[in-house]
Amino acid sequence: MDEKRKVRLSKFISKHLRHEPEALGLTLQVGGWVPVEDLIEGSALVGMTFTREELREVVATNDKQRYSFDETGTLIRANQGHSTPVDLQLEQAEPPAVLYHGTAARSVAPIMESGLLPMARHHVHLSADVETARKVGARHGKPVIFEVDAAQMRHEGILFFRSDNGVWLTAHVLPKFLKLLKG
Repeated sequence: MDEKRKVRLSKFISKHLRHEPEALGLTLQVGGWVPVEDLIEGSALVGMTFTREELREVVATNDKQRYSFDETGTLIRANQGHSTPVDLQLEQAEPPAVLYHGTAARSVAPIMESGLLPMARHHVHLSADVETARKVGARHGKPVIFEVDAAQMRHEGILFFRSDNGVWLTAHVLPKFLKLLKG
């Protein structure tokens, strides 16, 4: 499969597993799972046809590891980033002492005032390293990186979760836990 088709298919799958499952006649099960056959059939009904092998390739090669198959290979889900209601069955995890959040420079003032908010998603997404956060921030404009004092947040009882693809998730990050990194 060529790269252009792979990207197009990945974006299509992301849209429907994270935001609009009902547009394909899908219902997210607990954990965010849907039967692979239902995804393929529902997609074909709206003109996006692909094979199980193409779907496997998208899941295996996605640079952000956005999707997972269950152990049987019959169910698929987006690992995080949902705007539609779903119980992802995330388990609490102990984060590293410091995490990072990348965003666009234009977002600095509102973040310094209100902190990091989940916006239309279920959680705030955090990275374990600066480079990943920089890549995320660059998708939105000139990137800036916030350092998050995850150790202090945990000390104050704030919960963290880690998705299957290594993204750290939490409900909200107050401004007092944030430090804007230089350059």
